[in-house]
Amino acid sequence: MILQGNDPHRAPSFSLGHRVRRQVWNIVYVLLFRTSPRPFHGWRAFLLRAFGARLGKGVHVYPGAKVWAPWNLELGDHVGIADGTTIYNMALIRIGRYSVISQGAHLCGGSHDYNSQNFQLYAKPIVLGEHVWVCAEAFITLGVSIADGVVVGARALVTKSIAQPWTVHAGHPSRHIGQRTHRSPEHAA
Repeated sequence: MILQGNDPHRAPSFSLGHRVRRQVWNIVYVLLFRTSPRPFHGWRAFLLRAFGARLGKGVHVYPGAKVWAPWNLELGDHVGIADGTTIYNMALIRIGRYSVISQGAHLCGGSHDYNSQNFQLYAKPIVLGEHVWVCAEAFITLGVSIADGVVVGARALVTKSIAQPWTVHAGHPSRHIGQRTHRSPEHAA
């Protein structure tokens, strides 16, 4: 998907086919997704699926959410993606069942290699477990995995994977600040 060794000042970073697909999605996003009424979750799920997203049942993606590439999006059942969220999924972003991504959160699956002469673009997946809550304006970087039940506090910066389930992380950069006491029935000890 990402062209290697190109000069980004003079040439595109993606193949022509990819750029055309993204432009068609952008047109659909602006005309049909973004303008849809807030309660029309099924309509937006239909549009995302039409562009290759793999979505579970009961998914609520709000019209103000920005999805860069639906074909790189996988949502489990009953996932909520709030207005103002950015899903910059140059690589796969997978979000487990019953997870919530709050307003203004940014899941960033791509970056540039600042040590390469051409600032080579690269991407890595982001994987969030089940019952994860990414609070308002939190930032999750590429290559991060987050265990089941984790809460990422508002405006937190997550640059490393979080392996311990049912914990709370906050700060810039994020750090462990507590345990969750309420767990879903299937995860109760």
